[in-house]
Amino acid sequence: MATGIIQLLPDHVANQIAAGEVVQRPSSVVKELLENAIDASAYQITLNLKEAGKTLIQVVDNGKGMIAEDARLSFARHATSKIKNAEDLFSINTKGFRGEALASIAAVAHVDLKTKTPHQELGFQITVEGSKVINEDECVIQSGTTFSVKNLFYNIPARRNFLKSDTIEYRHIIDEFQRVALAHPQIGFSMYHNGSEVYQLPISNLRQRIVNIFGGKTNEKLVPIQESTENVTITGFIGKPEFAKKARGEQFFFVNNRFIKSGYLHHAVMSAFEGLLKEGTQPVYYIYLEVPAGSIDINIHPTKTEIKFDDEQALYSILRASVKHSLGQFSIAPVLDFERDSNLDTPYHFKNKEVTMPTVEVDLSYNPFEEKTTTKKEYSYHKSNQNASWESLYLGLKESFTAEPLTYETPSKVNALFEPKDVEQSVYKTYQLHRKYIVTPAKGGLLIVDQQRAHQRILYEQFLSNITLSKASSQQLLFPLELYFSKNEINLIKEIKDSLVHTGFIFESITSDKITISGLPISVSESEASIVIDQLLSDLEDGLHIDAYSVNDRIAKSMAKSLAVKTGSYLSEVEQETLINTLFSCKDATVSPFFKPTFVNISVEELDKKFSL
Repeated sequence: MATGIIQLLPDHVANQIAAGEVVQRPSSVVKELLENAIDASAYQITLNLKEAGKTLIQVVDNGKGMIAEDARLSFARHATSKIKNAEDLFSINTKGFRGEALASIAAVAHVDLKTKTPHQELGFQITVEGSKVINEDECVIQSGTTFSVKNLFYNIPARRNFLKSDTIEYRHIIDEFQRVALAHPQIGFSMYHNGSEVYQLPISNLRQRIVNIFGGKTNEKLVPIQESTENVTITGFIGKPEFAKKARGEQFFFVNNRFIKSGYLHHAVMSAFEGLLKEGTQPVYYIYLEVPAGSIDINIHPTKTEIKFDDEQALYSILRASVKHSLGQFSIAPVLDFERDSNLDTPYHFKNKEVTMPTVEVDLSYNPFEEKTTTKKEYSYHKSNQNASWESLYLGLKESFTAEPLTYETPSKVNALFEPKDVEQSVYKTYQLHRKYIVTPAKGGLLIVDQQRAHQRILYEQFLSNITLSKASSQQLLFPLELYFSKNEINLIKEIKDSLVHTGFIFESITSDKITISGLPISVSESEASIVIDQLLSDLEDGLHIDAYSVNDRIAKSMAKSLAVKTGSYLSEVEQETLINTLFSCKDATVSPFFKPTFVNISVEELDKKFSL
């Protein structure tokens, strides 16, 4: 008799496979545990972390709690209190409902669950390691649930090695925490990392919750949005166009209090802001949509961050119109005004004055062909015969123009692209093309330099050298400059403060939501300081690494990108000459800090081929 090759997987193996979808990184565990606490009707939730969740993730809530039997069943696969039949899947109002979260987490970590209902005197404690129950016992605990996850992926070394640095994993946890906290301002949240308080969010309204998370200055940036139709109710806030950011950080959509990602709805908001945003910037928005539960499908993505709507086109139109209406209502966008403008009225002293016809005066003695004498030296050029040289057209010009001799520094190292005589005279031979490229003769051809990329390379090497050698110069400000940031941005600034000081920044103080700067790098003006730091934070948030060189490198790149001369800027001949000479004294003049070519070299042979066609 033949033996079959298909067999059922053991439960612990099936749980580990399910964990691959549910538990991708520590932030996935944070999301699941916070949502369970919300579903348990908790109104105070605390999140404790150690080493960005790799060592400990603990969620403490004051919700309903569980009896011993429910606590045991919660670790079984497909066990849930949220649904009872298939029809419930189409009218889901809770967060977690698949019944795999706790079983998946317990399969890849050491889990300790303590819980008690308000009617019990003693609570119940259960410890699970790798899907195996290690201990069960009664315990003393306040009403609610405490869920502790330790040593995530301890039994899957490959998955643990796949995790990024603590900074990156911590950033993902912050994102998940903010999304849950923004969706539920009626619940108080607190968060601690390695014993230090990160967030303390009291029960509040939506506007206060946004301000508590993103800083006190956020309040003045917000414009309320409100619209109600048969299909959808839209509430929330949008940011004023002048506070738009280069990164897409503070953009939130919530559908029935669940955070979602939707490029389609984002496009609706962007189209409403059309003509109001600077190029390359993104609006800030916190938009909440309430729709009938049966009109959406939230099962199309494992993390439930994507939703399928029944009528997306109608939703797009309603959202776009709501944002435009809000912008117009608060005088942010231009609107048509059919009321009479009093400034267009006839002035009082002209009221009874007679109208006079305008007249035209003509100078009858004017003769356009009349020769006039002038004290200026004039030059007339005549062609003496058919074989006259074109050089004769320029005779006399040399005597008419006199200029002071220009002095400039010759760099110690100049690329072999230049002939020595070209270097000495190149100030007379540079030309700016379309305010984007600098054209100059080179050895055996023509050199075309991208002015923005070239300046980025120059600034990058200067800033990196200053950070490494701690030799940057600063300019003192007459009045200290105060800049406001969110708590998470303040923490990031604290981490890179030393590197910023080495570039020339002088910090007078750093508080929970504000930094005070008394000195700036010489190359940074006071008006550019906030732009430079905003760009720097945007670049660092998604790619900060542990080692100091990577941090310093990113700071130098970000500042070079912010401060480099832009395409469209006019450069004088001396500035063009200085840019080229400085570029070719860099360690690597061929590429920008972002590995794009800074110049192209066109040889005489290539030019000859163009003319031989």
